[in-house]
Amino acid sequence: MKPPSPPFHILCIEDNPGDVELVREALSEFPVALELTTVANGIDALAFCRAPGSCADLILLDLNLPKMDGREVLAQLKNDPTLRHIPVVVITSSEAERDLLQTYQSYANCYVAKPVDLHEFFTVVQEVVKFWLLRAKLPPRPEHCDETREWDVVGETNNKSITDRRQ
Repeated sequence: MKPPSPPFHILCIEDNPGDVELVREALSEFPVALELTTVANGIDALAFCRAPGSCADLILLDLNLPKMDGREVLAQLKNDPTLRHIPVVVITSSEAERDLLQTYQSYANCYVAKPVDLHEFFTVVQEVVKFWLLRAKLPPRPEHCDETREWDVVGETNNKSITDRRQ
């Protein structure tokens, strides 16, 4: 299967800089163009998703976030008719059954407990993204995704745009 064109855009909502760096490293090994945007809290995540021209093909969401936690972000994403089509993979340190049930009841597409081992974490991120990038059939991108983005691209590496917004 061929990956989508233009580049597959991943929004990583994660407040731990170490985990963000592991996600970035895991994605740098993909042989296709990927675009990664990172935000460190729920408020910025929703602002990004709702900004003109912003578009994500996949969201990697931590539950324990500052300002607005991942549970509320997930609920707002899935209650918004313009955003609910975006697959949301919860990647969190929580293994609580309550969190698992709540996220699926809020229409998360997947729930993954963060492995403690760094190599396993790296592998999990790659496997999740590989599934959504190459195996899953996603709906067409909305037309507004072709508009100019208001968020700045701060660097490019190996044909992958890396966009960061940390607050």
